[in-house]
Amino acid sequence: MKEMIYMDHAATTPVRREVVRAMLPYFHQYYGNPSSIYEKGAESRRAMDKAREQIADVIHGKPEEICFTSGGTEADQLAICGAAEAVFSKKNHIITTAIEHHAVLHTCEKMKEKGWNVTFLPVNREGQVSPADVRRAIRKETGLISVMAANNEVGTIQPLEEIGEIANRHGILFHTDAVQALGQIPVSVEKWKVDLLSGSAHKFYGPKGTGFLYVRSGVKIEPQILGGGQEEGLRSGTENVPGIVGAGQAIKAAESHREQDSLVIKGKRDYLIRRVIREVPRCRLTGSLRNRLPGNASFLFGGIDGNSLVYLLGEDGICVSSGSACSSGSGKPSHVLLAMNYSAEAAYGSLRITLGIENSQEEIDWVADRIREHVNRLRRSS
Repeated sequence: MKEMIYMDHAATTPVRREVVRAMLPYFHQYYGNPSSIYEKGAESRRAMDKAREQIADVIHGKPEEICFTSGGTEADQLAICGAAEAVFSKKNHIITTAIEHHAVLHTCEKMKEKGWNVTFLPVNREGQVSPADVRRAIRKETGLISVMAANNEVGTIQPLEEIGEIANRHGILFHTDAVQALGQIPVSVEKWKVDLLSGSAHKFYGPKGTGFLYVRSGVKIEPQILGGGQEEGLRSGTENVPGIVGAGQAIKAAESHREQDSLVIKGKRDYLIRRVIREVPRCRLTGSLRNRLPGNASFLFGGIDGNSLVYLLGEDGICVSSGSACSSGSGKPSHVLLAMNYSAEAAYGSLRITLGIENSQEEIDWVADRIREHVNRLRRSS
């Protein structure tokens, strides 16, 4: 098989054709600045309002609770820094987990430098945080809890409903990074009782450079980008109208196909997992099998370097990852796997495969074959 096979959908996804079609007029026909009061600007403003409605409908929020950002990283920073600064005079403690995306972890580290206390909760061997640990970590000065909806490396889904109940009962702001979850599992700000939720369009077949932060009505956060006061004063700067239109169209399409797509993808993922586990000795699946994103298959292979395996698969035209795309070139073992109590040596043998709607059964069989061959080759040469 010579064509390129893309199985790194946790890193990014191809933009759906209907999303591209929806965006195109806003580059050359409806190009007005949405802050302008004349009709050309109003056209852009109406398109943005429609996108807010599309996103709010999927997450069970209100359109006026959607603040557009440049992506998930900015949304995470706005949520954490904005919420922390808003309550700093009364609260100075943040609770998060050790396996969060670096957009959350590095932001929390920065808050520590500014005088905040931060608790990084451990996770179990499957990468799941215990709601009981969250409850025990709460202090009278706790102002924010931030727990991701699903992990970007091992695909484990967190018990947000229980954690949201705990945060709500104690009157603590609750944020979730739902970047990996949107388009794959049901997302509900009401069911989860979240006050803040981050999303990124390029993870659900939308354009890069566009994300959003859900901010529950009545929740006060401090803006991090100052200027013209766009997005109700929460995020200044002229909005990326084509990207926002694409985000709205993409989340609508992803949700309309989600149940059927997830069922099909999960079946292919389980088949791939069975083949790899059966045919490759000294291989283990990481993360939870039951509470797992439908497209995620993450493995540890003993006696090899995961980056070498990714390189060899890349020579076959197979696009996969040895961890998160954001830190794949760092040369360090995955902080997620270390937090799950794997040794650094074991963590270096990681491989993450994330399937999408376009992956065929033929591709999955080919990838399984090449993994088996390359792992054996690497072990023979080590």
